[in-house]
Amino acid sequence: MNIRKSILIRVYLAFGLMVFGALLVFGKLLHLQYVDGGEWRAMVDSLTIRERIVEAARGNIYSNDGSLLATSVPEYELRFDAMSIPAEATDVFNSKVDSLAFRLASHFGDKSARQYLALLKNARAKRARYVLLKRNVSHQELKEIKEFPLLHTFREGKQRYSTSLVTVRENKRILPFTNLAARTIGYKNMKGDTVLVGLEGAYGSYMDGKSGSQLMQRIAGGVWVPVNREVEVAPVDGSDIISTLDVNMQDMAQRALLKQLIVSDANDGCVVLMEVKTGEVRAIANFTRDSEGVFREKYNYAIANGADPGSTFKLASYLALLDDGLVDTSTTVDIGNGTYKVPAHTIRDSHAPKKSVLTVKEAFEESSNVGVAKLVNAHYGANPAKYTSKLHDFGLGQPLGLQIPGEAKPWVKNPDSRTWSKLSLVQMAYGYELRLTPLQMLTFYNAVANDGKMVAPLFVKEIRHLGNTVEQFEARVVNKQIASKQAIKKAQEMLEGVMIEGTGKSLRSPLYTSAGKTGTAQMNDGARGYGARRYQSSFAGYFPAENPKYSMIVVIRNPRKGYYGGAIAGPVFKELADMVYANDLSLHGSFATRKVNMAGTRTPLTLKGSKEASNAVYEALGVHASNWNALAQSTDSSAKGVPFVEVAVKDGVVPDVVGMGLSDAIFAMENAGFKTRVTGRGKVTLQSLTAGTKLKRGTPIVLALN
Repeated sequence: MNIRKSILIRVYLAFGLMVFGALLVFGKLLHLQYVDGGEWRAMVDSLTIRERIVEAARGNIYSNDGSLLATSVPEYELRFDAMSIPAEATDVFNSKVDSLAFRLASHFGDKSARQYLALLKNARAKRARYVLLKRNVSHQELKEIKEFPLLHTFREGKQRYSTSLVTVRENKRILPFTNLAARTIGYKNMKGDTVLVGLEGAYGSYMDGKSGSQLMQRIAGGVWVPVNREVEVAPVDGSDIISTLDVNMQDMAQRALLKQLIVSDANDGCVVLMEVKTGEVRAIANFTRDSEGVFREKYNYAIANGADPGSTFKLASYLALLDDGLVDTSTTVDIGNGTYKVPAHTIRDSHAPKKSVLTVKEAFEESSNVGVAKLVNAHYGANPAKYTSKLHDFGLGQPLGLQIPGEAKPWVKNPDSRTWSKLSLVQMAYGYELRLTPLQMLTFYNAVANDGKMVAPLFVKEIRHLGNTVEQFEARVVNKQIASKQAIKKAQEMLEGVMIEGTGKSLRSPLYTSAGKTGTAQMNDGARGYGARRYQSSFAGYFPAENPKYSMIVVIRNPRKGYYGGAIAGPVFKELADMVYANDLSLHGSFATRKVNMAGTRTPLTLKGSKEASNAVYEALGVHASNWNALAQSTDSSAKGVPFVEVAVKDGVVPDVVGMGLSDAIFAMENAGFKTRVTGRGKVTLQSLTAGTKLKRGTPIVLALN
């Protein structure tokens, strides 16, 4: 083979290999473009485009009276797109950017106009499209900011320019009444471990709504900006919750509880107010003293803190005895000197008894530990399971199945329990060796007030979406009849007796009747047991006694200035009941039926004054005084005040106002044309100018009141 042919073969071989390689590359390109192209394009998009979740507006929580308890308000992050105005229209940008910088500086006050101008011009120079202006901007502020130069769509000649403002919305949860029922309203924390608290946590599936989505694109610098100004998939707002809470009653409850916690120097406490027939919770307050000595809502003691209830549990013991027909209210029990020796223990009453033999009703009214322990031991000692079964039949051993999470499981032991001892029966009789929450105890008292019908506490009555009812919740009956009608009636009489003759008599109101039971219990301090001598004071009851509408429980833990339930927890019950009675006109009956009672059968106090005004008052009180002269003569001025005298007011003539009240006296003097100065208080006993004297208008006169 000659040299020329050898060279050509090599050249052709090299060229062939090059062509083959080129064909392989071209084939691979075609494969990438048309076969694997979709996959690679998706991968690129995943690196430069992603979907941002747009949070839906969470539903509102309303009170029973329509007040807003919790709501979501939008907050915005404001970004600036420096290239929304094309590069060829830089003169338009420059003509408006100074005004924009000035407006931003004036509105936010965090930077000077010069600093904002530098920020905006620097963004333009760098062709930046997502420059942060401000975070946490309210919706009202946003409406105003959208009127700033460059931040709204505008026309310049025939050219239309888009807004340079880019907004990112987030929802912020707020409580309009701040700390009002904050723990019961609760929260839903999705960061880390999911934490569900209160109504927010329990009804999150209704309130969350459905999130939307928006496409975001990564631009230079790794910044993500929206692909479009509007979201691709709009979020659907959540449903609203209508709670049973009443804002006014809640406020009253919190103020009454907080005041008593401070007065008694306690660690913590709670109060719950509930409607008897429906179980609707109108108010629930929980306060804990923090390390700074300030009381805050940190823990829902009412539903989550199971503890020995103490003497309030005696109602359950006596109801068991009454329902089993073992005692009557007139049955007597010998409490001796107020002590009762049982194996390895001596039960004592808190006070030495006035007499050694008491009826069942008297023992309950005086809250005798010895009385109830003796009766329970005498009638159930041979068969304690009968007693504990009765308690479970009442519904005391089962959870209430509340609408909000966190209910502590009740513990009412029985003879099969591992911790049962010879002391258990007598200890349980007056509220120890048990675990019940305040709300579980209140539910039992509410059942007695409700003639034996036990209903579960209700926190939510309705769920609405866009104004339409999604679901309604009615009173849920736990036990149709916890005891016989006769036993319930006797228990009600005993509870009323506590307020009339017993440990709750200082809490009575002259305006309405009430029934209840004081409670005092030593708190179990873990490993130290009861040795620390820390107390829990409580009061449970209802009002009005003859037709109960509200039931209530108050529990105050570790008070340092006294510890008896009547003195520590009782004042909260009375104050809140008084305020509820004053505000709930349905408790007052019709005004017409109360007129005679308001005045009684005697003529009310009568002072000098207008006959017309006096007549109006007498008519309102149900006193019909047709003969005014006889009325004046029959009125005992020493006991009732000054008899009625018609006072004639003439211009420039000093009237006789001695014996009048202040408002009537000033009215008479001013209408006669005199300037009045007053000393003292009460009714007028002396006037500086003699009645009947004619003087010029504006003459000063001094009235002495006593």
